[in-house]
Amino acid sequence: MEKHVKLKITGKVQGVGFRYYTQKAAKELGIKGFVKNEYDGSVYIEASGKSDQIELFINRCSLGPKWAMVENIEIRENELKNFLNFIVR
Repeated sequence: MEKHVKLKITGKVQGVGFRYYTQKAAKELGIKGFVKNEYDGSVYIEASGKSDQIELFINRCSLGPKWAMVENIEIRENELKNFLNFIVR
């Protein structure tokens, strides 16, 4: 079953390679969507894929890259979107 989620990740998540880490994870898991930094210091992600792959992706995001410190992830399910790939914005 396909699933689409919007994630807001807070903590030390900017300036630590977080967007490129999530892009790599998305490509490995077959996730489509995008990731971008927000002005409030958080990272915003929209991701579409198979439910089990989305769960693995969220787990990877909760860990983050080596220098990151994830404090919280807000997860909202949304309508499916037809992204072609996973990009860094």
